[in-house]
Parts: sequence; C-alpha cells; structure tokens
Amino acid sequence: MIANRLKQLALLAFTMLLCAMAFFQMFERTTGGFPEQYLWMLAFIGALYLAGWGLLLRFQPYANQSILCCVMLLTGIGVMMIARIDQDTHTSAGLKQMLWLAIALGVSNLLVIFMKDYRVLRRFSYVSMVIGIALLLSPMLPGLGSEQYGARIWVKIPGLGSFQPGEFAKLFLAFFFASYLFDHRDQLAVGGKKVLGFQLPRIKDLGPIIVVWIVSMGVLVVQHDLGTSLMFFAMFVSMLYVATGRKSWIFIGFIAFAVGAVAAANIFSHVGARVDAWLHPFDSSQYNKEYGGSYQLVTGIFGLASGGLMGNGLGQGHPSITPIANSDYIYAAVGEELGLTGLMAILMFYLLIIAAGMITAMKIKDGFGKLLASGLVFTMAFQVFT
Repeated sequence: MIANRLKQLALLAFTMLLCAMAFFQMFERTTGGFPEQYLWMLAFIGALYLAGWGLLLRFQPYANQSILCCVMLLTGIGVMMIARIDQDTHTSAGLKQMLWLAIALGVSNLLVIFMKDYRVLRRFSYVSMVIGIALLLSPMLPGLGSEQYGARIWVKIPGLGSFQPGEFAKLFLAFFFASYLFDHRDQLAVGGKKVLGFQLPRIKDLGPIIVVWIVSMGVLVVQHDLGTSLMFFAMFVSMLYVATGRKSWIFIGFIAFAVGAVAAANIFSHVGARVDAWLHPFDSSQYNKEYGGSYQLVTGIFGLASGGLMGNGLGQGHPSITPIANSDYIYAAVGEELGLTGLMAILMFYLLIIAAGMITAMKIKDGFGKLLASGLVFTMAFQVFT
C-alpha cells in the first residue's frame, strides 16, 4: 500500500514539474524572465493539488488518483497557453484563469471533506433542477448577463472577469437527470411498436425528452449558443440510454435535435451564418464578413498548419493572430506551438480521464451513482470531441 502511495505521489510531482517547466520555457522565450505574480500563483495552485491528493487519500482512499494527474497536466497546459497569448495581446487573462482554477480546486477539496456520500444529492433533485435552470437563464437578466461575439452566455463578476454559468448548470442538471431517470427508469424502458428495427418507446413516455428538447432549442434561440444547447440535450439522451438500455432513445434524440438545428439554421440568421461560415470558410464573402464570418476559422486552420507535426515551440508561434485564441480557439493555439504530436497527447489525456470515468461508472452498483457518473463522463466526451 505504501509503495503504491509513493508511486502516486511521484507521478503527481512529475506532473507538477512538467507544468512548471512549460511555464518557465514559455516565459523565457516571450519575456526573458518568470513574472513574480505567476510564480506565487503556481506555488499556491501546486499546494492545492497536493492538498487534494492528501484529502483523497484520507476521505476517498479508493479514488482513481490518475485522474488528478491528468487534470493537473491539462489545466497546466491550458493556463500556460492562455498566459502565452497574454504576452502578445498585453492582457491578464492567464492570471484570472489561475484565480478561477484556485477557486475550483478549493471547492473540490471542500467537497472531498464534507460530501462523503454522493447519494445525498438525490434528496435535492428538484432543487438541483431549479438551480440549474436559473444558472442557465441567468445571462438573460439585465445588468447581470453580457453578450460577447453574438452569444449571450456570459455573466460578469467585477475583478474576476466573465464566466459561463451554463458550465455549472450542467452539473446541477446532471444531478436532477440522474435522480429523475433512476426513479422512472422502469416506465421509460417499456417498449412500444417497432419501426425500422428500432423498438420505439410509448407515446406517453416521450414527455421528458420532448420537454428537454424544447428547453435546449430555447437555449439555442434565446442565447444564440449551439454548443450549450447540444451539450445539454446530449447529456440527457445519453443518461436516458444508460437508464433504459434502449437504442431507440438515441435514435429519437438524434432526429429531434437534427430537425431542430436545421429549422433554426433556416429561421434564425445568426445560426445560419455560423453554418455558412463552417461550410464555406474560404469563400471571400464569408472570410471578409465583419461579424459571423469565417476569418477566425481560417486563421485557426493556418495556425494548425503552421505547427505541423512537432510545432513551432513554446513562445515561437503567432497564436494571437486568431481572434479569441485564448478561449474559443485555444486548440489551434496549442497546435501551432506544440504541433499535432502535442495535440494528440492532450487528447490522449482526455481519453484517460473519460476511460477512468466510464470504468468507475460500470463498477458502481448504485443506480443513481451509475447514471450520474456516466452522464458526467458522456458530457465531457461530447464537449471534448465534438
């Protein structure tokens, strides 16, 4: 047991060393020195990760420690690249992101201490639903939400910048979905007529998926955000499949969202503009558009091409040429400086987290826990690979 713990600690220390070396190399090439404020923030975040490791050993000794190392490496690379873009744009997004990371780690550590049994969440299923919907709709409130780049999905906090409450809403809605589907899985698993080889559910059981479809389409229409709408709907459908084991739910969910998305692309101009830019990125009429064109997409593609197989090296590319590279197109920025090899390594770490999560979900004997774990893992997989 002690030998295993020492191996885990060594892996964590090695991950911390890799992240520190990446920051050091990037700052040496861009500024010629390591800014003191980053040094202190990195030390503080490293201490929080070590505290998290110790708390997991104390309160959750059977937790998969490899996930913590993967998360540390991915967040380290992400924050480092944001800080690297800051050197070109003369902004401080990297420091703000590190502050958010420190807050997230602090909250995670507190949850490890005080939430010893996740099943307590089932008691607050409808409270979670209300909180999730409130977070999802909060950017629409005057004076609180703000519209950026055509999508109204941001909430501003003085001193901390902007954040997307929809990301937190996914967690609360996952709690609600897991509880609801666990309680109603028997009714939803009952099959109806067979069509094209699929055993369709009964009409009266379609209510939940229709409600979620309407809400997800509402997010698309009101907030102009296809990504959140897709993630929200995909999470529910994937959890519905796990709860019932019926492939027909996936078929119905895919058809419903496809119909809604096509209708939205033809009815609402902002959705249609995004689709046109995606289909015809190199068309001059799309490339030269002042708003909603393909300039960002094209510069991101050229950034990836510039990086090639091995990349230009940290601090040696020009990722700031791509608009909003530190958030929307961080993938292109990483590809330019770390190359295809670096991108594949990052995707492999995501796959490790997803695989570990799926293994955990399959091992859980409690139905609510199985649904919750699989829903969160499916949502992460959709967000990373779509």
